[in-house]
Amino acid sequence: MNYATTTSPMAQTAEIVNGPGPAFMSASSLIGNDVYNKQDEDLGDVKELMLDMHTGKITYAVLSFGGFLGMGEKLFAVPWSALTLDTENKRFTLDVSKDRLESAPGFDSDNWPDMANPEWVEGIHTYYGTTPSPY
Repeated sequence: MNYATTTSPMAQTAEIVNGPGPAFMSASSLIGNDVYNKQDEDLGDVKELMLDMHTGKITYAVLSFGGFLGMGEKLFAVPWSALTLDTENKRFTLDVSKDRLESAPGFDSDNWPDMANPEWVEGIHTYYGTTPSPY
């Protein structure tokens, strides 16, 4: 189940706060959602949401891009703040070109980065033009 198919009463009646999306959504309603850029190019879909265990906030969405039936796909940790929920099209928007995403630091499902490494955090946020959240 994802945002496009959710029938949760909470998702249907939640107030809009500081943006187009509902104030509260379940993680399962977000995983599987498509991600497009502003040029309407398909950039993949959300495979995982990474939580900061100190703050309880989502810090990264792990996007899957490329491959076929899960083979050869590349994963990308995208800062949560770089994504915008597009409620009209029931998907996320990421303001990067397809070429830029293909060149982004990525990983495969058997070789995840150390997301607690400060150098990795700085590099990812610099790449996507976002600022890490303070603890």
